[in-house]
Amino acid sequence: MARTILDIHVLQTVPPSNLNRDDTGQPKTAVYGGVRRARVSSQAWKRATRRAFDDLLDPSHLGVRSKKLVDELAGRITAAEPSIERAAAWKVAAETLQTATNSKLEVPRRKKDADGEAEETAPESSYLMFLSRRQLDALAALTLEGTKGTDDVTALKAFLKAKENKARARALVNTGHSVDIALFGRMVADATDLNVEASTQVAHALSVHAVDNESDYYTAVDDNNTDAEKGAGMIGTVEFNSATLYRYAALDVDQLHANLGAGLREDEAPGTPTRRAVEAFIEGFIASLPTGKINTFGNTTLPDAVIVKLRTKRPVSFVAAFEKPVAQDPENGGFLAPSCERLARFVPDLEEKFGIDDEGGWVLRVGSGTRALADLGTEVGLRELIDAVGAAVAERLAPEAA
Repeated sequence: MARTILDIHVLQTVPPSNLNRDDTGQPKTAVYGGVRRARVSSQAWKRATRRAFDDLLDPSHLGVRSKKLVDELAGRITAAEPSIERAAAWKVAAETLQTATNSKLEVPRRKKDADGEAEETAPESSYLMFLSRRQLDALAALTLEGTKGTDDVTALKAFLKAKENKARARALVNTGHSVDIALFGRMVADATDLNVEASTQVAHALSVHAVDNESDYYTAVDDNNTDAEKGAGMIGTVEFNSATLYRYAALDVDQLHANLGAGLREDEAPGTPTRRAVEAFIEGFIASLPTGKINTFGNTTLPDAVIVKLRTKRPVSFVAAFEKPVAQDPENGGFLAPSCERLARFVPDLEEKFGIDDEGGWVLRVGSGTRALADLGTEVGLRELIDAVGAAVAERLAPEAA
C-alpha cells in the first residue's frame, strides 16, 4: 500500500546570529564534507515550530510538556470544583497522574518566600512529561469522579485500585493525542506502552558552505558616569556566524493519522484533524525561527526557497547536494544562487537514477537568485502551498475515510 510522506526542503540565509549555542556560548557547528559548517540543532527548530503552533492552532489541539503536570492537573480540578484547595488538589492530582502514567512524583526542595518560610509546592516528575490538554481535562474529570467532587485521597485510591478504573486512567492518556504529541512523539520512561511514535523527522540545519565563528567585542557605558569616570561600565564578547542554511524535515502522514485517529471528534470528517496538523506543521516549520540571541542580532529572516515533495515510499533528504561546500558566487557574491543551481541539478538526477516516486511537488521561492529551482515543482506562495498540500493529503486520506 502506498504511503503518504511529505519532504520539506528549505534554503534560508541568516545574517550574523547565534540561533543555537553550545555550552560555551558559541554557535553550534558540525563537520560535513570535510569542512566546518554552521549548525542549528533539530531540537531547537522543533521547539520553534511548537511555539509557532500557539498562533496556528486552537489551544485544545496542543499539549503541555513539563515536569509540573501535577500542578497543571490540579488547576483543572480546582477550576471544576472551587471548594477544593490547591494543596489538596495537588494530592489527588498526583494520585491520578501516578496511576495513569506509572511515573514517580516527588516534592522538590522547597524554596523560601520573602519571610524565610518554606513554600508549599506540588510534586514533580523527574523528567519532562507530555500530555495533551484534552488528556489533562479527562484526568481531572476522572479524579473528581473518584473523589465524588471532594479532596478525599483515600476514596480516590480505592477508586483507582479497581481494575477497570485503573485501565480507564491509562486509556485516557493514550487517546486524544494533541497535534504536537502526534507530530513529535512522546516517551514515558516509566510506561513504555504509553510511548507515541513521532511522525516527523527533523534534520539539523547545516550551512551549505564552510563557516568560521566570529567574536564581537562590545562595551556598555554607565549612564550615570561623570566626565571624570572614563571607560566602559561593562565589557564582553558574543560569538556569532552567518550562513545560508539547508533545512530538512519529513512528515509521515500515515503515522500522523494513526496517532491522531483515536482522538477524532464525531462532528469532523476522519481526515480533518490530520489535514489541520499537516497544514500547521508546514507553516510552522517553514516560518519559524529559533530565538537564540535574537534581540542582539535581529536576524529575523524568512526562507529564500522552499521545496515540498509528496512521496509514496520513503523520505529523501537532498543534503548530499551540499556535501561539497558551495563556493561563493564569483560574479555577484553570496551563496544562495549557486546553492539553488546546485540543487536544481542534483534533484532531477537523484530522482531519475533511483526511480524515486514524485507524486507532486511545490516550490516557493523569493528573488532572482532562486530562479534555478522553478522547474522542481509548481510555483506557489505560502498560503497556496499550505492549501495545496492540505488538499493533497485530504484526497489521499479520502479512500480510507470512505
